[in-house]
Amino acid sequence: MATTTPRMKITYATLSADNEELQSAFDAAVERVRGELGRSYPMLIGAEQRSGSEEFEDRSPIDSNIVVSRFPVGTRQDVRDAIAAARAAFPAWRNLGWRKRLELMRRAADLISERQFEYAALMSFEVGKNRLEALGDVEETADLLRYYSDGMEKANGFVQSMGSLSPAEHTRSILKPHGVWAVISPFNFPMALCGGPAAGALIAGNTVVIKPSSDAPLMAYKFCEALRDAGVEPGVFNLVTGPGEAVGAELEENQDIDGMVFTGSYEVGMRLYTGFTRDYPRPIITEMGGKNPSIVTASADLDEAAEGVMRSAFGYDGQKCSANSRVYVERSVARPFLDLLVEKAKGIRVGDPTRRESWMGPVINERALAKFTGAVAEARADGGRIEVGGEVLRDDATERGYFPMPTVVSGLPTSHRLFRDELFVPFIVVGEVDSLDEALNLSNATAYGLTAGIFSHDDEQIRRFLDTIQAGVVYVNRRAGATTGAWPGIQSFGGWKGSGSSGKSGLGPYYVQQFLREQSQTVMGQEPPPA
Repeated sequence: MATTTPRMKITYATLSADNEELQSAFDAAVERVRGELGRSYPMLIGAEQRSGSEEFEDRSPIDSNIVVSRFPVGTRQDVRDAIAAARAAFPAWRNLGWRKRLELMRRAADLISERQFEYAALMSFEVGKNRLEALGDVEETADLLRYYSDGMEKANGFVQSMGSLSPAEHTRSILKPHGVWAVISPFNFPMALCGGPAAGALIAGNTVVIKPSSDAPLMAYKFCEALRDAGVEPGVFNLVTGPGEAVGAELEENQDIDGMVFTGSYEVGMRLYTGFTRDYPRPIITEMGGKNPSIVTASADLDEAAEGVMRSAFGYDGQKCSANSRVYVERSVARPFLDLLVEKAKGIRVGDPTRRESWMGPVINERALAKFTGAVAEARADGGRIEVGGEVLRDDATERGYFPMPTVVSGLPTSHRLFRDELFVPFIVVGEVDSLDEALNLSNATAYGLTAGIFSHDDEQIRRFLDTIQAGVVYVNRRAGATTGAWPGIQSFGGWKGSGSSGKSGLGPYYVQQFLREQSQTVMGQEPPPA
């Protein structure tokens, strides 16, 4: 499915493109992939492409009549078999050596980039991303493989000479893989948050069992397809699809899983975090979302602030763990800021995300749409003012999809639960404050600590924000996105407090080390053999 169309680099901070070649190439890809919709795909367990006694339908949020793909309903036994295949493949993959593993990962990255348009078009159908968000997701996946590979190479495979207590003693520290890792990936970045964690584990020398969201199994399969075509041997990567009650539970409980990466809700993440380590310590990396604030001060460029908030609140329908979902604005500029934000929200085109004019598409499913309508009703009932939006788009083109309108709410007390609870929909609350200190206190008064932003042109205010805010990813005066838009090797991405468990972020220089454990090697009388 490779394309030779010239590529411009699309990141989440781009979110606009006047490149006609890019637009035409995506339109052509949409038409090509329509012929693939509705196909049945297998699970990948060792060298076996396994079907199941039952299939589930992966339906498009654009139109629930569109079946994007069909996958087997995996069982606990399928997971056990996948773990056994990964365990059997581990020694050869570990012994292949990091240099050869990097060759394969970089080859897979190139294949993903070559197939960018086809993968992105399928992603638009599967999860409702607009073309630029989908292209960015695919390219981020490729860049994650490259960036993590580069880090492994720069660290010389994480082998470090140490001191000695005698001339005859030769000691080194070496980081070694654990064995088999589970990767449980979400729908919202269906390739990047499958491929990035899996790549970290694989580059380190582990093998993986991947369980994708049932709302986005196809993009995980396509990532595995790229690994296969790059020459990664069967069993090194395995894909099991199906419900969390069976597939996820077996991954959590099976003692032959050596480590886990989970991206998803706080509630599920905390349950996994405690359950996975119940019997003995096992590494688990969790990314559990956020209720991400931005602060707008009286010294801000209000147009810049409104643009940045709009892009972060409504990009991909607010379905990013980094989405800006609450704003604290100084009272003296609250009304003019709101007016600008409302004007920009009104300019958003909502519709079929495979079409170039649509900037916002559907939320992922009916449950998400119900969460949106419930939040709107709650805001109204509790005295909030719907500044814009609050409705669901209903016309001939959207009647079978899930299309909320971008919604801005003011007038609620800052103690309201809509300032605290993550919604994952295009809904943002704006609260007025009397000072930066009040805004900082409110911003930090939450279980989450993922991303945050400020708009200010006062150096002292910016310094106080950077010193005080409790978040792993922070931005200052970012028009391209108040709280969103991280990219591999540019912004490390990870949360504090209830947003993450490891303190070391994805997209950054310390990620791959989390899939390794240290061994000290002392050899007397001769140099240790090459690692």
